[in-house]
Amino acid sequence: MDYVLEYADDWVFDSFYNKVGELAKTDPMPRDHVARQLASLFVFVYIGILFFYFSTAGFAYKFNYDKTQQQHPKYLPNQISKEIKTALGAFPTITALTIPFFLGELHGYSLLYDDVDKYGWPYLIFSAFAFIIFTDFFIYWIHRIEHHPRIYAKCHKLHHKWIVCTPFASHAFHPIDGWAQSVPYHVAVYVLPIHKWLYLGLFSFVNIWSVMIHDGQYVSKNPVVNGSAHHTMHHLYFNYNYGQFTTMFDRMFGSHRFPTAEIYDRSRRKSKKFLEQQAKEVDDMLKQVDPEDYKEKQQ
Repeated sequence: MDYVLEYADDWVFDSFYNKVGELAKTDPMPRDHVARQLASLFVFVYIGILFFYFSTAGFAYKFNYDKTQQQHPKYLPNQISKEIKTALGAFPTITALTIPFFLGELHGYSLLYDDVDKYGWPYLIFSAFAFIIFTDFFIYWIHRIEHHPRIYAKCHKLHHKWIVCTPFASHAFHPIDGWAQSVPYHVAVYVLPIHKWLYLGLFSFVNIWSVMIHDGQYVSKNPVVNGSAHHTMHHLYFNYNYGQFTTMFDRMFGSHRFPTAEIYDRSRRKSKKFLEQQAKEVDDMLKQVDPEDYKEKQQ
């Protein structure tokens, strides 16, 4: 984040803070002033979230999303606008809660490094896989804990409003839920030495992946990759497939559910009979895991 903020200071923030200093008739805050860093990080990260969200989700919706899913009985009226509104409502809080991790990076508390030779190329490659496994493990458990009855209604239930997702559902969370599931990505660099540019690349990949698993393109049948088909099973059937990138921990801890054959067959999954059957299965699931919500939706 130090590289990114340095470029932002050069291009935008230096002139902005100089202008503020002139108007206030005081010396401008230096780059290493904590208050300035906090404010700059908030603005930069918030704009970055908006950019990634609308660019990746918008691209996926335009070019990749299977829009026939909008014919599903569980697709909500005006769902896309509701997803976007939910995401936009969550972003400020998520940004504010995320800033301390980035501030710690700026002040040298993380294990981020900028010289590849410090650990070598083999470690650089290993660290990318280590990041995926580390974050997948902890997101699995955070996600699974959020499904506990005492926590679910207060936090994670909002994201399960989208039973049939669009790419815009990728970031449509309760703010605490969205932040909690992002924490492992930030903690990772305080536990694992990771190259700074690699980390920026991985962080970008994480945001793109979050959109991809909500895009309704059921391409990968890989039993290890937790792709769109596997994540769709989670939204439909609730207590399965908590992982983010892999099915490894779902398999290890007994929560894996392989997508049905119909999911991968576009003509079969569009049939009225299949959609009605799937909607009934969702209702049966809701009766068990969230009976109050089921009653509300029937009224």
